[in-house]
Amino acid sequence: MAMGLLAGVPGASGAQVLIRVGEPGRATYSELHEGLRPGTPAADSARAVLGERRPAALWRRLRGALSGAAPWNDGHLALTRLAELRDPAYADSAARLAAAIEAGETTAPSGQDPGDLLAPLHAVGLERERQARGDGAVLAELLGKVPTGDYGVGDAWVLGRMAGAADSIRSRFLSAPTPELKVRWLTLLTFSTDTASIPLLARVYAAPDSFGVPTRYGSRASDALLWIGTRGSLAALLDARTRARAQGTYADPALGRGGYDFMANDSSAVISRTGKWLTEWVAELR
Repeated sequence: MAMGLLAGVPGASGAQVLIRVGEPGRATYSELHEGLRPGTPAADSARAVLGERRPAALWRRLRGALSGAAPWNDGHLALTRLAELRDPAYADSAARLAAAIEAGETTAPSGQDPGDLLAPLHAVGLERERQARGDGAVLAELLGKVPTGDYGVGDAWVLGRMAGAADSIRSRFLSAPTPELKVRWLTLLTFSTDTASIPLLARVYAAPDSFGVPTRYGSRASDALLWIGTRGSLAALLDARTRARAQGTYADPALGRGGYDFMANDSSAVISRTGKWLTEWVAELR
């Protein structure tokens, strides 16, 4: 997951996967593959993992990634799918592997850090807890961690999947007393596909300062609209960009990087994450 998206989520050195390929009515989205496009080998491989129904096969992919026999990203994809399946035996396996990683007893290929897998391993356990304890208990526990910063990417990913969580997050975002908390709650919305967030996110992108959000974090709103990925969310982002440009919201040169201004960099994220420009998606999606 791109670190720009994760700022505001404590413990974000590891990444839970946000990826979508071939879902009717929603744009392709990937933070693992640059410009992922349906029909390419990378997309076919991702779809195979995310459509896998056998926990044992997913665990083998994870072990292959750890041994260097499979691409490192396969480990993240496999754990994301394993979390969705909520298999009790593999939830136990995930807990044991996480303990081994934390104890320094697990190795990874050169240049990779097994600690990167702790967030998705944690998500595997949390998804099992949802099944065992119910969403209400898990939701209350996770929301309670945010003000203290005692949460991570695995928690954020699970929150993004829970019915009703986005409504609670939106409410807390609007009432948050400090910019830091505003950014935390806004960042958590980047894990949710709840279309009810679209109007708020569009307004935040167009004028973040009116919500008490530092301008440089306006990109959180565009990240969230991209992840929602419907025609409505992408059209709302296009409109919000038009308003932001007219108002000079992101005109400060200090917001640019790499020789490009803020909005140019934000636009490039659409291509790298979805493979197409917003206008193409809006024309294509129904």
